[in-house]
Amino acid sequence: MPQKITTFLWFDDNAEQALELYLSLFPDSKIIQSSRMDGPNGKFFSATFQLAGQQFMAINGGPHYRFTEAVSLFVDCETQEEIDRLTARLLEGGGTQQPCGWLKDRFGLSWQIIPSNLGKLLGDPDRAKAGRVMQAMLGMKKLDIAALERA
Repeated sequence: MPQKITTFLWFDDNAEQALELYLSLFPDSKIIQSSRMDGPNGKFFSATFQLAGQQFMAINGGPHYRFTEAVSLFVDCETQEEIDRLTARLLEGGGTQQPCGWLKDRFGLSWQIIPSNLGKLLGDPDRAKAGRVMQAMLGMKKLDIAALERA
């Protein structure tokens, strides 16, 4: 069954490069359909693609609109190695690390690289412990699972 709601990403002129990076990061990722201006060897125009089984669309729409932090892609990470790998790759080439596991890649798209257990830690019935986890997280850029668990 096709996905009912699909996130649509508007790039200036670098959607193809962004998709190359994103597809390399997640298993079960592929281009489903793409189009080029002026035929098959022309300039990349748009694509429907899949990241970790989730469908997206991208277009080279020009400089009229920019990404903002108001929308981000949230990535649930099982291990510190996954957090480290995704963070490093998404920051390559000019991305910026931001507080609390957020980052902006070189294309301007915001990502949240978050450990799977963060919600459980922040929702701990021991409110003092949950508060320590929150304070620890607020002091981090890239999230450190072990440090959050120690809090």
